[in-house]
Amino acid sequence: MTASTEAADLTAADPSARIEVLLVGMNGDLRGKMIPLKAEDKVWKNTVRLPASTQSLDIWGDDNDDITKISLTLGDPDGICTPDKNSLTTLPWGPAGSKQVLATMHTLDGEPHYVCPRAILANVLKRFEEKGLTPVVATELEFYVMEPDFRETGVPMPPKALVMNGEVEGYQLYDMRATAAMEDFLETVREYCDHMGLPADATTAEFGPGQFEVNLLHKPNAISAADDCIYLKRVVDFAARRHGFKATCMAKPYGDHAGSGLHVHASIIDRQGKNILDAKGGDPVKLKSITAGMLKSMQDAQLIFAPFANSYRRFQPGSFAPDKIDWGFGNRGTAIRIPDKDGPAARIEHRVAGADANPHLLLAAILGGILLGLDEDLDPGPVTTPDSAPENPEMLTYDFLTAVERFRSSAFIRQIFGAEYQRIYGDTKRKEAMAYLRTVSSFDYQTYLPRI
Repeated sequence: MTASTEAADLTAADPSARIEVLLVGMNGDLRGKMIPLKAEDKVWKNTVRLPASTQSLDIWGDDNDDITKISLTLGDPDGICTPDKNSLTTLPWGPAGSKQVLATMHTLDGEPHYVCPRAILANVLKRFEEKGLTPVVATELEFYVMEPDFRETGVPMPPKALVMNGEVEGYQLYDMRATAAMEDFLETVREYCDHMGLPADATTAEFGPGQFEVNLLHKPNAISAADDCIYLKRVVDFAARRHGFKATCMAKPYGDHAGSGLHVHASIIDRQGKNILDAKGGDPVKLKSITAGMLKSMQDAQLIFAPFANSYRRFQPGSFAPDKIDWGFGNRGTAIRIPDKDGPAARIEHRVAGADANPHLLLAAILGGILLGLDEDLDPGPVTTPDSAPENPEMLTYDFLTAVERFRSSAFIRQIFGAEYQRIYGDTKRKEAMAYLRTVSSFDYQTYLPRI
């Protein structure tokens, strides 16, 4: 973030100014504390504490002590919220002078807590550091903006500016009229991003009504790139509130419109700053090997890319959300796309994750797959082209519970996330999947009740 945010200008601050200390939870949710700005020293002296269980809460906010064993079983002990100064930035929707900072949960003994997503990603990055390598990462976040009456109606509705006679005006991909109709909201998003020093680049209208994408520029620090994505989700949320809308990163809010993705671009540089994926006009051996590593681990990690029951509605044949485990050069229909193979911009684009994914866990899973391709020379198999595709390719699952069971039994997941986090995350998601299966929906009633 910007260096100007590091020192508090108390003379210019509103008396009610605050600093928010934020932890990233299992589901990408932010939990934390508001500290009066005049007491900011507490933050940097590592005296801010929260129960460690706050980082393993399920989507309903339950601590699931019967699963995690880190809440009442242990007396719900505190952890230390260790702030990361690299993530210190302003709080543009708060009183003047307010700030926010992301923290990593540590145990009372000072060790990074195994349940903290930022700590998990940091552990993966250590393996790159040992090789003398640095991942360079950028994210592209899609989201929907909708009318705020979803709590009363129980269903989402596109912004009225994009609707005529109760019907949406059609696909809005790259349609500048759609961005113009939502200009006030998008201008606030840009304003907040500028205020916070977020490296926001292009903003585009996507397929669905009220769906937009914001690209973040690449960074040679994957934790900072994940932090930027978390902050962007927060920016979109608060900008929507300011204009009387609801913003959502739900993967598939409308059954008949496009889902929202979270695409990741990644390259790898060595200690001299050279991109080791650069094929220099020849065969992109390294690019293909790391692609193979990501493909090899994709089924095991799908629960990270698609963490909720709704996430699996996004994987549909014929959509831009990939359902096959495949790769291609410049092919937006594949799971792994190689946009460039030569020069400093040589990189992969991972296109599987939904916008609902936790950015820190997402990058840990993707970079873990890349490590497989760095440690061995792997073959990704036949390339998918507009003219040909591999016969009988392996598939991503459409089923939440199947993804849960793959995650829970995976040696790859255990290696990247640790056995204890694999157990906690997998069992918590299994509980969610079973609750989803037990719920009889309105579709069940409308379809089967009159006919059976």
